[in-house]
Amino acid sequence: MSSHSPQPTKVKVEFDRGLKRDIGKVGLLFTGVGSIIGSGWLFGAFEAASLVGPAAIISWMLGAVMIIIVALNYAELGVMFPVAGGVIRFPHYAFGSFASYTSGWITWLSVVATVPIEVLATVQYASSYLPWLMHTVDDTLVLTGPGIAVSVVLVAIFCVINMFGVKFFAKFNNVLVWWKLLVIVLVIVVLGALAFHPGHFHEAQFGGFMPEGAGPIFAALPAAGIVFSYLGFRQGVEFAGETTNPQKNVPFALIGSVVITGIIYVLLQIAFIGAVPDSMLANGWGGLSFTNDAGPWAEIAIVLGAMWLGIILYVDAVVSPADTGLIYTALSPRLSYSQARVGNAPSGLAKLSKRGVPWVGLIVTFVVACFMFLPFPSWAQLVGFITTGTVLSFGSGPVTVAALRRQLPEQERPYRLPGGDFFPLLGFLCANLIVYWTGCATNWKLFLAVAVGYIVLVLHYMFSDRSKIPPFQLKSGWWMLLWLGALGVLSYLGHYGEGSLDILTFGWGELGAAVVTVIVFYVAVSQRLRPQDVVENVERTHMVDVEDEGLEAQP
Repeated sequence: MSSHSPQPTKVKVEFDRGLKRDIGKVGLLFTGVGSIIGSGWLFGAFEAASLVGPAAIISWMLGAVMIIIVALNYAELGVMFPVAGGVIRFPHYAFGSFASYTSGWITWLSVVATVPIEVLATVQYASSYLPWLMHTVDDTLVLTGPGIAVSVVLVAIFCVINMFGVKFFAKFNNVLVWWKLLVIVLVIVVLGALAFHPGHFHEAQFGGFMPEGAGPIFAALPAAGIVFSYLGFRQGVEFAGETTNPQKNVPFALIGSVVITGIIYVLLQIAFIGAVPDSMLANGWGGLSFTNDAGPWAEIAIVLGAMWLGIILYVDAVVSPADTGLIYTALSPRLSYSQARVGNAPSGLAKLSKRGVPWVGLIVTFVVACFMFLPFPSWAQLVGFITTGTVLSFGSGPVTVAALRRQLPEQERPYRLPGGDFFPLLGFLCANLIVYWTGCATNWKLFLAVAVGYIVLVLHYMFSDRSKIPPFQLKSGWWMLLWLGALGVLSYLGHYGEGSLDILTFGWGELGAAVVTVIVFYVAVSQRLRPQDVVENVERTHMVDVEDEGLEAQP
């Protein structure tokens, strides 16, 4: 690899051939908002309050700020290269195949796992009035035979809706998002009017504002599903190649979706803390518990005499996660499509229908999602796994921004973050801190899944036509191994989650994450590809022959 000095290299930006640019500004925003507001809001306020108390409000604000910082980096990338599955393809441009595959494998695992989880949530909530859907085995609620059948049918419905194309999907999703927003506003207003106890936020008998200290404020970000509840912002990136005006629509959707939902989540948390009956706080916020299968919101509404609101929440407990499951069903095949376009997956996954849908990837999503209907651990553990995986995949974005600025300094950037490396470095730190706070008990499972992914990668290179796959490019992507290894050691030495050694106490672990961030960031940037290699990687993804419905290769 020769000198990394900037060269006057510029890439001609091409849209993916065959994908339909049918999502408008509001449609793209609502895709993000609909993805963000899923099963997370139904339990997030309760989980956060039980861990942190009233200081959970700070956790929601902090989560929104951290995710916005990461999203700002993707806003620059998304308008510079408005392609489908950008989370996977951006690292490929800057660092090559190995880095792209690592990010892509983690992302795909997280997204595909979200589909059955949201379906499972839908079925579980519905089982409160359709008990034949689930039963208890060894104190664990699992699907019955009919429940599995209903779950498979739901995934099939999601896939069928997506087969009609992104335009139909966007319209259908817009209706569901308006419903979810209406229900949330109703909850905030009605519960605030029926019961609001200001003393819950500060009185000593309830533990004060911060009953557990400062540490849980950060631990709650992954543990209570707070970060998980914001992760849907990515849709603005993943559907960038299918929106009418990506230069304006992508930043609007990325930032707008997090700001809107951040305000909603904070108001929900305030409404929850104020509405909880005093009797439920006899054992403090940590002793707070609910027995209603449809969730704490419905139980509070019923206790306060708003049975009609409880019924609406029973319905929404099915609609909210179902809509999110629908969106992730749309996202998954676009990720596998992107992997195929860069050569890291079989070329068949890049096939598009006449409506511009990656139909082969959609079939794979259906099969894998149905296969994953197995007895799962707790909701919080599943959320932690998905949070870690998704945040890791996002973590490569800020590093890619810094690398591409050095590789393609003359490339047109309709949206550019100011401050040089400041925001990319800060975005990378935010991602690393979230992974660290998730804890050792969850992280080791993800790192094991990554190792399995590398075995799959080796098999792909062994049995695929070498002329159709890119060079391995480990030399420019090995920093991914350094990054994952450093986070694994940090998690093991830290004090979050079972299995950690608790050597790095609160503050020291966070400092360690900052040190890891700076070292890995600049090692990665120093190992970036040459500008001409970037041009070749970008052009290669547009030369892939989309062998479906007579579509021609992108010239």
